[in-house]
Amino acid sequence: MQSSLFTEIRNFFSHGSVLAKLMGINLAFFILVSLVRVMFFLADAPSAYDGIINWFGVPSDTGRLLARPWTAITYMFLHFDLLHIFFNMLVLYIGGRIFKDFLGEERLAGTYIIGGLMGALFFIVSYNIFPVFQDWVSMSVAVGASASVLAIFIAVATYMPNYQLPLIILGPIRLKYIAIFFVVIDLISIDKANSGGHLAHLGGALWGFTYIALLKNGKDPGKWLSMWIKALGSIFRKKPRMRVEYSSQRPVSDEEYNKRRADQQKRMDEILDKISRHGYDSLSKEEKEILFKLSNKK
Repeated sequence: MQSSLFTEIRNFFSHGSVLAKLMGINLAFFILVSLVRVMFFLADAPSAYDGIINWFGVPSDTGRLLARPWTAITYMFLHFDLLHIFFNMLVLYIGGRIFKDFLGEERLAGTYIIGGLMGALFFIVSYNIFPVFQDWVSMSVAVGASASVLAIFIAVATYMPNYQLPLIILGPIRLKYIAIFFVVIDLISIDKANSGGHLAHLGGALWGFTYIALLKNGKDPGKWLSMWIKALGSIFRKKPRMRVEYSSQRPVSDEEYNKRRADQQKRMDEILDKISRHGYDSLSKEEKEILFKLSNKK
């Protein structure tokens, strides 16, 4: 039984998509923590649940953060209740699917992690510099994937602002308008409940925007993290049997290679322009396949 369970977990992390893995970790963590909370409730020790939040949620107090540095990562996989994780996973799924199509799946995990770290940074710095939070800095803790999720959504909205997302009742709406809506809601809600959460959201959103700006200038600051995560995931992957293959293709010269890359980029630009004008659904099956292949080569 245990061997079978381990095999299933290994297969999930070796063959599942990055988006599925991120959602799977969030859901598994939520179920585990929820079961522990129920046990504490039945034992009439609900206050013990606060210990879990303090152990995995990122604190605004720098002293507590130094004592528990792992919280800067674990907080972005921890959720309070069902509605909290449902909304985050919904936005992660929608934004992640579009992100994967246009920016490549290998960049997804790095954007999630760095967006979450930026959210934690915004939360911690804000609670330590703004006078209104002085009475709360010693006890406040942030949890949730919202900063990471917003980093992904804002990134793809910045990259493809005119991409239309079909929404129930409202119909198709461009990504840039949905992104602006998210950011404005967080800005005007800072003085309401969950101030720390809204500040963290803005940190994640800022990273999503900044990441695309850097990417368009030829810089990929999340590449090193994506490579590290990929290497970590290879632990679960079975080592393939050694195979020797012989290629009959002749080596490609630098001139031929550069021409091929230029043709691919031209084709990619044509497809992206078509999406910008008519939406993703206007693409033919062949164009969608080309988009998928070229996106994964980035």
